[in-house]
Amino acid sequence: MDCGVITSKTVLLLLSLIFWAAAAGLGYVGGYVINTYKNYDSFVQDKYAMLPAVIIICVAVVMFIIGLIGCCATIRESRIGLGLFLVIILIIFIAEVAAFVMGFIYREKVKTDVQGTMHTVFQKYDGKSPESGVVDYVQEQLRCCGVTNYTDWTTTQWFNTTGNNTVPLSCCKQDIKNCTGLLDEPQDLNTQGCAEKVEHGLQAVLSYAMLVILGFAIIKFFGMLSVCVLTCRREDNGYQPLYSGVFA
Repeated sequence: MDCGVITSKTVLLLLSLIFWAAAAGLGYVGGYVINTYKNYDSFVQDKYAMLPAVIIICVAVVMFIIGLIGCCATIRESRIGLGLFLVIILIIFIAEVAAFVMGFIYREKVKTDVQGTMHTVFQKYDGKSPESGVVDYVQEQLRCCGVTNYTDWTTTQWFNTTGNNTVPLSCCKQDIKNCTGLLDEPQDLNTQGCAEKVEHGLQAVLSYAMLVILGFAIIKFFGMLSVCVLTCRREDNGYQPLYSGVFA
């Protein structure tokens, strides 16, 4: 067994371990993206915006399986197994490229999507509905008030119905204990709008996911290259496997 074969096998075994670690990492990223979008789902009209995260989780499952196949095929030095390993890596590579492109597309759509739906949700605020709970949650967590700023509440039906010149208490600063939500006391309120913060949050999550996808796509490329090197060297040298079995 020459140095090239040993090196290629070592690389493939290491890549199999990386695939298992990558599966865990991608599973975490996909779950994190989905969980983040669930917190803001009332503001995201296009439900397909979560599709990149779903793809990531599916890829994570397949990557775990591919690690098993790659490890067995490399140890048994099976040409058929290595060929299958190469095909699966190629399929995952294509899926990751697709997820990267879709993530880039939806990252640009987040701004217009959020701006349009947030106005609708805020107009339906009544303090009791599930949508109202989402609005209060977002305002408390992001420390914001209104869509563009706190004065947006003056155009809502809830504000006109109450008639007490106040905004929801979720607009109050967390360190103010006796906040009443009065517009005449802006020093007690979070005056910045929520739209910009939601947009930045969603875009940041997508950007993080896209970087992870890109990194693993590069790993897949080197994995395909290693399989090709090992297979070609075996054909050139007339190398025969020492083991036989499922992948032989």
